[in-house]
Amino acid sequence: MSRIGFTTTIPIEILIAAGKTPADLNNIFITSDKSQQFIEDAEVDGFPRNVCGWIKGIYAAVRESGIREMIAVTEGDCSYTKALMEVLSMGGITVIPFAYPLDRDPQSLKAEIEKLMGHFGVGWQEVNAAKERLDRIRRKIREIDRLTWQENRVSGEENHYFQVSASDMNGDPDRFEAEIDAFLEQAVARKPFSDRVRIAYLGVPPIFSGLYPFLESLGARVVFNETQRQFAMPYETLDLVEQYRSYTYPYDIFHRLADISMEIDRRNIDGVIHYVQSFCFRQIEDMVIRRKLDLPILTLEGDKPSRLDARTKIRIEGFVEMLGEKRLLVDGE
Repeated sequence: MSRIGFTTTIPIEILIAAGKTPADLNNIFITSDKSQQFIEDAEVDGFPRNVCGWIKGIYAAVRESGIREMIAVTEGDCSYTKALMEVLSMGGITVIPFAYPLDRDPQSLKAEIEKLMGHFGVGWQEVNAAKERLDRIRRKIREIDRLTWQENRVSGEENHYFQVSASDMNGDPDRFEAEIDAFLEQAVARKPFSDRVRIAYLGVPPIFSGLYPFLESLGARVVFNETQRQFAMPYETLDLVEQYRSYTYPYDIFHRLADISMEIDRRNIDGVIHYVQSFCFRQIEDMVIRRKLDLPILTLEGDKPSRLDARTKIRIEGFVEMLGEKRLLVDGE
């Protein structure tokens, strides 16, 4: 089956129905042992230093992976995507645009979905059958999420991995489902974690590594991965259009905050880590998040793939210590 890359989550039901292999280019980039080299390669080819590292990584990942056809999300994701499309098109890559309507209009979104279906030559019957198959996997990922925050048997990094992988089902839904089944069997038998500080992680997945284990070494654990959870389509619905209307990531910050606030209350969160990517327009949303959420917030910024640096570790240590002291006061009452 031919691999179809994409710049952020799209209705992969269409690709599965068409017999294609979905490939989230973000995952290819960040899991590569050459991810730092990807950034350098893109800059050698002419990408400016002050351009988002994910865009440069996606560009190099397309060239490295041999993908010849990709879907670029032109509305609802990175503002650099249109220029990326143009550069890749010059290199002979077939680029198909897909746009999430800013106002979440169902007719506009349906038209975008049907345009993509037309490109790949599939109809609603095949797409709905693919959705039914993928929804079975997503329900199991929701159980992993529940085991994270409700039973404390899953780490923040494990939660991150399975939810972020749902964007393309690791390219093979059957194999991915088998991996999930094996993990669930092992996780339910675990002794619950005893960490005291509960963290909500907001924003795109981090470009640096080591965050989750470092938090856990301090007695804190991420029990809510906001965007990663959205990749796993957390809302049960039979309608594909409604599924991608409910998906919060491509839409305005206030639509996201409605979901974030509900989950923070439900998961008994002590504090928030908001990750922002260098040179990304979403950095501005940090102002809104700070005004709308009544919790301690630590904003972390990342640029290129790397391990956590010493300065970031010190900031995290201070934040977790402060949250731990607040938790002791609450528990003491």
